[in-house]
Amino acid sequence: MGSEVIVELQRNATNWANVVGEIVKIERKIFPKHESLARSFDEELRKKNSGLLYIELNGEVAGYVMYSWPSSLCASITKLAVKENYRRQGHGEALLIAAIEKCKMRRVQRISLHVDPLRTAAMTLYKKLGFQVDSLVEGYYSSDRNAYRMYLDSESD
Repeated sequence: MGSEVIVELQRNATNWANVVGEIVKIERKIFPKHESLARSFDEELRKKNSGLLYIELNGEVAGYVMYSWPSSLCASITKLAVKENYRRQGHGEALLIAAIEKCKMRRVQRISLHVDPLRTAAMTLYKKLGFQVDSLVEGYYSSDRNAYRMYLDSESD
């Protein structure tokens, strides 16, 4: 995997603007305009109960996961993206596992996310890590694009 480092973006980090700039570029390239947070990324990240982990490879941002935890009852994975040339190398899985661990540290009981059923690689990853399909949300992304709402419950110790 090379020199992979997963970093939590800190609000007061000196590299905040550079990292957010790189993430916005990834966001614009991967997601359709109406699904992209590119315009409001900085604002989203400044919300109280939100976090972002990114993976740095050879000095560049290769992917990121954004999550929020409005309460100890639930958290949400709001974005997970890996640059095309870094896909299928385990980086998305590493990011997702790191985000799940962050949520568990906050004693979150359930983590949820939405995914396009046609994104088979994403569906496979989520199922591999224990996420289960809760329901189909019709028209979630657009009038002709649905999403599965998926969840992962924390084990009771």
